[in-house]
Amino acid sequence: MTELQSQGLRLVDPSAGAASRRGGAGPSDHKAVTVDGVTLMVPVHTATAFSSPFVADAPGADGVSVLRRGSIPIASIRFPTQPRFYGLSTADGIPYQQIATLHGADVLATTVLQTCIRYESRRKACKFCAIGQSLAAGRTIARKTPAQLAEVAKAAVELDGVKHMVMTTGTPPTPDRGALILCESAAAIRAAVDLPLQAQCEPPDTDAWFQRLKDAGVDTLGMHLEVVGEALRQHMLPGKAEVPMARYWDAFAAAVEVFGRGQVSTYLLAGLGDSAETLLATSRRLLDLGVYPFVVPFVPISGTPLEDMPAPTADFMRSVLAPLGDMVAEAGLRASDIKAGCGRCAACSTLSRYEAPLAG
Repeated sequence: MTELQSQGLRLVDPSAGAASRRGGAGPSDHKAVTVDGVTLMVPVHTATAFSSPFVADAPGADGVSVLRRGSIPIASIRFPTQPRFYGLSTADGIPYQQIATLHGADVLATTVLQTCIRYESRRKACKFCAIGQSLAAGRTIARKTPAQLAEVAKAAVELDGVKHMVMTTGTPPTPDRGALILCESAAAIRAAVDLPLQAQCEPPDTDAWFQRLKDAGVDTLGMHLEVVGEALRQHMLPGKAEVPMARYWDAFAAAVEVFGRGQVSTYLLAGLGDSAETLLATSRRLLDLGVYPFVVPFVPISGTPLEDMPAPTADFMRSVLAPLGDMVAEAGLRASDIKAGCGRCAACSTLSRYEAPLAG
């Protein structure tokens, strides 16, 4: 599975399963694939995927496809199907798919604010980010209202059995860095449907926002580092790096006090330049705080400055994920114990497959 996620997949039938998309907010240039009962997001529209040794045959009438390495069959796989809620529109005429999308097999995801104060600046934009592409292509709207999100979330649960929801946001020009609109959205969703929620934003200006998010109905919080080394931060995410690492560490500790151990997480993107040693040392510090370090392989997204940068090799990913899986278990954390969000879904990384069984 780690090799498949690093090298990508060629599709005999590109229309198999739920529609994939090129460019835009992540996970993008992927397709959800279920292998041995585990759903992964696998690159299918990247340069690496186009030359991948892995090929998926067209699904049969039973929905099952054969996964091959070259000409050798190695597994039977399935593709999660197009959700039924995609066929509906909101009361004000917006297609549900422009409000929220299905991630993995049973996760509803939305970018509440599809704009960012840094995206339009070449000097400040994160080099791997494609948040504006979705909006420019007409696949979404700039701001999803609380009422729209509540309507779509309720339908996704009732029609497609969605189990939890991720709400992320571009960063607005306010000191709360998106926490306010996430609070408003969460309150509306939880009033409409009992659906576990993860909110994702940069660390807000004051720790008081963490309790406000919790009170609004947010179950888990993601504050994403992406890269760690200071020179690498300045290069890869020059605007976001204006929020110092010290603020992240303080915010992680304060958020765990509110949400609990294992219910705060961060993305670390492997393959952008941080060494395995740096990723593991950072993960150890995060685990000591009770933060789940969700290490995922970098996937180059078309239309970004890094579109031609190669994905990390499977060997590099194993060198991080194998010891990290042991570290996560030693800390008493599990992906399956996260109430909602990317870490619980686990489809963008194989980290959960490396987690050693808990003792007892």
